[in-house]
Amino acid sequence: MSPIIKKKGEKFTLPGKYLLFILTLLCTGLIFITFNTDFLSAPVSAAGGFIITPLQEGISKAGSWLSTRSEELVQIRSLLKENEELKAQVDELTMENIRLQQDRYELTNLRELFDLDAQYDEYDKIGARIIAKDSGNWFHSFVINKGSDSGLQIDMNVMAGSGLVGRIVDVGPNWAKVMSIIDDNSYTSGMVLSTSDNLIVTGDLQLYEDGVISFEKLIDSADRVVEGDKIVTSNVSDKYLPGILIGYISSINVDSNNLTKSGLITPAVDFEHLEEVLVITELKQTPGE
Repeated sequence: MSPIIKKKGEKFTLPGKYLLFILTLLCTGLIFITFNTDFLSAPVSAAGGFIITPLQEGISKAGSWLSTRSEELVQIRSLLKENEELKAQVDELTMENIRLQQDRYELTNLRELFDLDAQYDEYDKIGARIIAKDSGNWFHSFVINKGSDSGLQIDMNVMAGSGLVGRIVDVGPNWAKVMSIIDDNSYTSGMVLSTSDNLIVTGDLQLYEDGVISFEKLIDSADRVVEGDKIVTSNVSDKYLPGILIGYISSINVDSNNLTKSGLITPAVDFEHLEEVLVITELKQTPGE
């Protein structure tokens, strides 16, 4: 009986050597067909393209997306670092600008004091900085950083801006308290510079909310005093040296007695903004002294 044919009821089997022979012929035929024809390459290529091409496109898109995100993260980190550096530069420039503004403001004040010092060169003076003030919007009472150790005494006159600020009312070793001419308790003997008529300048914090203080007891029977006239400290003042500018007359009224006049004065000093002052280091001499 043939080794391939089995009896009825037996399983069909193929010996290994025949199976190997058949597979060898099949592989040889497929190799021949593959190298000499496109019978199998076209379907295989089509199938490969159908499966592999979308996969390659997906991988390419994923790689491109990851590359883009990576570049964006690098740019974001760079921008964040640059932003922090710019913030630091802005802070530094802001502080520098503030310092320059302060320096310019101080320079302006010092120039005013220099001009004021030159204007009243007949008096010896010393500069001082304000270190404290009483409550309120105005410098009606304040403390400076010079005292008896620097030769300061009570009743020494204090100037700033364009004229008279006030006088020292208390003094310590390294500080002195100043009461300004706008204080409610201040009374200053003044004089109209153009006519030499005397008057009394009275401090009034309520009036100074409008930038003025008051004067009274002006005798001007000839009506020579007009608005805009300069008011200076008078020769008869017992506390103030003569000739220091107090301010300018802004209004004049005839009193009810028809003998004297009163009105308002715009001070020569800005009592809302004071930092440095000049102290005249000599006292007004009275006949008793």
